Amino acid sequence: MSSRKRVFDLLRTINVASCQCPAHGYRGNIHVSNSTPVKDYAFEIKCSTVRYGLGVTREVGQDLVNLNAKNVCVMTDSNLVSLNPVKAVLNSLTKNGVNYKVYDRVRVEPTDSSFKDAIKFAKEGNFDSFVAVGGGSVMDTCKAANLYYCDPDADFLDYVNAPVGKGKSISLQLKPMIAIPTTSGTGSETTGVCIFDFEEIHAKTGISHNALRPLLAVIDPLHTLTVPEKVSNYSGFDIFCHALESFTAVPYTERGSAPANPTLRPAYQGSNPISDVWARFCLQTLQKYFVRSVYNADDIEARSSMHLAATMAGVGIGNAGVHLCHGLAYPIAGNVKSFVPKDYGTEPIIPHGLAVVMTAPAVFRFTAPSDPDKHLEAASLLGADVANAKRDDAGKILSDTILKYMDAMKIENGLKALGYTSSDVPDLVKGALPQDRLLKLTPRPQSADDLSKLLEDSLTIY
Repeated sequence: MSSRKRVFDLLRTINVASCQCPAHGYRGNIHVSNSTPVKDYAFEIKCSTVRYGLGVTREVGQDLVNLNAKNVCVMTDSNLVSLNPVKAVLNSLTKNGVNYKVYDRVRVEPTDSSFKDAIKFAKEGNFDSFVAVGGGSVMDTCKAANLYYCDPDADFLDYVNAPVGKGKSISLQLKPMIAIPTTSGTGSETTGVCIFDFEEIHAKTGISHNALRPLLAVIDPLHTLTVPEKVSNYSGFDIFCHALESFTAVPYTERGSAPANPTLRPAYQGSNPISDVWARFCLQTLQKYFVRSVYNADDIEARSSMHLAATMAGVGIGNAGVHLCHGLAYPIAGNVKSFVPKDYGTEPIIPHGLAVVMTAPAVFRFTAPSDPDKHLEAASLLGADVANAKRDDAGKILSDTILKYMDAMKIENGLKALGYTSSDVPDLVKGALPQDRLLKLTPRPQSADDLSKLLEDSLTIY
């Protein structure tokens, strides 16, 4: 406290003694307060170290040697375990003499039960590091396994976001984690967030803390060349909504009160000038490469660009956050009935990117009045002509632009095509309301009736 006082006293002394002649400009009297501001006034940009390049996976064994790793937990899923991305990782580990054990039971769209199975595996090993090879489901599962491995006495709900869980802050040091994404969508390789379906409430929730961020994200576009069309399609819409939502999220100065300690500033802070840079980059990349990457699997330029965009969107959302599309998507995916998409196996599932984009046209019509200029800019970055657009039309213009992409990608015609009817809307609203962290980042406040209307408007979209 005494050192803090000396700093403030020094600032005041400098202010009084400063030259105030016209040549140097009068800067006014600087007021330094010891109290915490009511509104937040700062933002932070944190992300994993990112390494990008064709074939860069070959270096992961050397990375683990550099970390002095002796026993590595490699996590993946049953579809990937025999494919080239995992083979490349294990070859690199073997070549560099790194011991490892493989967990290949990660569930696509994980649940609290599948998280607990992975946590049990981790606790049974004497691991000093973790490697995730796969999509967002694998990376999120690996983050959770690392956390509860390092805090073996914790109750599962201790770290789960409130109000579902206790939202406990992570104060312990986790083991080094390297994330190697094989799909282009979630951006989980750079974020401190892991998401799962909480089976008790049929909705997604998660754990959010900067300590969960992987130490290193290895971005190797070669892994995307074998991704099936539908997986590439739906994953791409996750990038799409990450960029749009982080770009239009409530500004960081309006998100909430300033933390008493900077370590308490949340991972999702609201839109800010740096996350906006990543969002713009992603929207421009989508405009140029999205369609090409989905319908031309061997287009290495398109798939490489989308893979990089996924990571950059992760940097953006990992600091700014997402809002209403994701908040509504969690119960949409969690209450799946019988929808079985192509390229995703035989079990009913609503892939995350599909669940997120399904309400996007309605959501951005709703949020546009909060900042029409930003919504028009987003539409322009996606290819819309907004030269003579009226600010009052921003919502419709961005919504129509989103629908053009959805139509080009043959996205299903609304929630009805996924098996939902109007009678399901109350349950979907019930599942969305606990997503407090995301709903508060939405640039317009919303009631339960507002959420109902957004879902009703999304039952049929074309």
